[in-house]
Amino acid sequence: MSFPDKDCPGCYRPRPISKDRPLESSMHFMNTKHSKEAFENMNAMRHAGKLCDVKLTAGPETFEVHRVVLAAASPYFKAMFCCGMREGDMSDIPMHGISPTILGTLIEFAYTAEINISEMNVCSLLPAAVMFQMTHVIEACCTFLEHQLDPSNCIGIADFAQAHGCLDLYQKAKLFVYENFNKVALNEEFLQLSPNQLMQVIKRDELNVRCESEVYKAVIRWVKHDAKREHKLEQLLNAVRCHFLTPGFLKTELVQCDMLKQVPKCYDYLDHIYQDLTLHKKFKEKLRNPIAPRVIYTIGGYLRHSLGNVECYKPGSGQWMRLSNLPMPRSGVACCVVHHIIYVIGGRNNSPEGNIDSKSVDSFDPFRNLWNKCSEMSVARNRVGVGTLDGSIYAVGGSDSTVHHNSVERYDPETDTWSNVTPMEKARIGVGVATVTRFLYAIGGYDGDHRLRSVEHYHPERKEWIRVASMRIARSGAGVAALDQFIYVVGGYDSDNQLHTVERYDTDNDHWDIISPMRRPRSALSVAVLNNKLYALGGYDGNDFLSSVEVYDPDREEWAEEINMTGGRSGHGTAVTLEPCLN
Repeated sequence: MSFPDKDCPGCYRPRPISKDRPLESSMHFMNTKHSKEAFENMNAMRHAGKLCDVKLTAGPETFEVHRVVLAAASPYFKAMFCCGMREGDMSDIPMHGISPTILGTLIEFAYTAEINISEMNVCSLLPAAVMFQMTHVIEACCTFLEHQLDPSNCIGIADFAQAHGCLDLYQKAKLFVYENFNKVALNEEFLQLSPNQLMQVIKRDELNVRCESEVYKAVIRWVKHDAKREHKLEQLLNAVRCHFLTPGFLKTELVQCDMLKQVPKCYDYLDHIYQDLTLHKKFKEKLRNPIAPRVIYTIGGYLRHSLGNVECYKPGSGQWMRLSNLPMPRSGVACCVVHHIIYVIGGRNNSPEGNIDSKSVDSFDPFRNLWNKCSEMSVARNRVGVGTLDGSIYAVGGSDSTVHHNSVERYDPETDTWSNVTPMEKARIGVGVATVTRFLYAIGGYDGDHRLRSVEHYHPERKEWIRVASMRIARSGAGVAALDQFIYVVGGYDSDNQLHTVERYDTDNDHWDIISPMRRPRSALSVAVLNNKLYALGGYDGNDFLSSVEVYDPDREEWAEEINMTGGRSGHGTAVTLEPCLN
C-alpha cells in the first residue's frame, strides 16, 4: 500500500483496510440539472448557429437546428433522419403546410420544453403537433381547449378534436354538450349541426334537461333555421321523448305551431301521443338519465321540536352532508321535485312558543344552493301529501289545527300560482301520494276518526277522484313512492302500533300485495327512490326518533341497512334530484 507524501497533507489518504471495512468504497453521484443545462447550451448554440447540421425552411424563414434534438423530441423527425428517408441526407429541408411562427414555436419547445398556448395559436399549433407526433404539446393543447369549453364553442371544439384524433378531448367536449344542452342549443354552433349530429345529441340518455320540452323546442329551432330542413322533422321528433311532454304543451303546439301544420305526418304523430297521454296509456320510452349525480335530500322534521335541518346523501359516499337550513323550521312537511328544483310544502312549526300550521312553500335550487320563497297555499296543511303531475304540484289533504282537509290545490311553478281542484272523497292527513301513468294516487291517512285503508286517484281529464282497491292494512304516516308500475307503501301507524309491514300496489291490475317487511317499525318516515331502489329514512318507532335508513332492492326482495342520517327525526320531507353545487 502506498501512502501520500508527508509534505503533501492535502492528498487523499485511504483508511487502513480492516475486517470491519470492505475492500472498496464508492459513491453514486447524479447531477439532476444536467439535462436542463445541456439543452440550454444546445439552444444557445442553435441561436449562435454552432454545430447545427440541418436547415428547416417554412415560407420565407429558415431555422438552423440540430438533427439529434428534433429526433429526440419528435417521432416524425426521428423517422425522417434515422429511417433512410431522402430528407435524412438533405441539409436544407422545406416544410410544407406549416407557418414559420408555428414551426419556430415547436422547435423552441424541442429545446426548452416550454410553450405558450393561446386562443390565437392553438388551432394551428395542435394540427402541427399532431403531424410531428409531439405528444406533450398535443396534451397541452387539449388541456387548454378543455379549459376553454363554453356553450358557444363546445361543438366546434368537439369537431376539431375528432378531426385530429384527440379522442379524450372529443369525449369531454361531447359530455359538455350533454351537460349544458339548454345553453348550447341557444348558440349559433348548434344551428350548424348536421342532421346526423343533431340526432346523435338528442338521442342521448345523458342529456341534461329540466324537461323534454326543452329538447323539442331545440329541434324546432334547428329546423326553422333552414327551410330545407323541414323534411328532417319527422325523423328528429322520433328521437325526442315526446311521451314525456305534457298534454297541455302538446295541445298548444298542435294549435299554434305552423310547422306542424305544414308537415301532416308530424302533426299526426304528436296528436297520437297526446291521445296516449290523455288516455293514460303505458309507453316504453324511458326518462333521460343525466350524467350529473343525483342525491337524496332530507328536509325538516321533528325531534322534540320542529327542525330546519337539510342534508343530502349520495349512495356509496358513506356520509350525509349538511346544507343550508330551511328558512323556517317545519315538521309534517312534504317535498317534491319539478325541473330539478325541490319544493317544500306546508307542515307545522312546533316550538316552545307554540305550534303553528303552515301554508308556506319554499323552493331549493341545487345549482345555486339557494332557498327561495314561493306563493303560499290557500290554507295551512300539516302532514300534507304532495305529488307532481304534468309539471304541476298537487298538495293533497293535511290539517289546519283541528280541521282535516279533503281539499286539494295545484301549484304552477311557471306562474308561481295556486288554484283549487276537485276535493277528494275523504279527508286525509298523513296521506301518501304518488303518480303513475298520469294518475295521482292518495293512499291511506287519517280522517279525524279512523286510520284509512282506502285509496283514490285523481283523473286530470275528468277532474274527479276515483276509488281503487284498498290496502290490506289501514295506516297513516306511511312512506309512499312509485317505482315502475308499482306504488310502495312503507310502515306507518294503524292506531295501535308503528308498522314495519310494506304493501305494493300494482296499478295495472288494481291489486295489493304484502311484500318483505322492514327491519324496524316506522311511522312518519319518508321514502325515496334512487337507482331503482327504495330508501326508507328515519321516522318514529314508538319509543325513539330514528336516524337509521333501510334500502329495499326489488330484484332481491329484501331490505338492508344503509348509512344513518346525522340525527333522528320524523315528519321530514324527502326528495331526489341533482347533487348541490357548493362552489
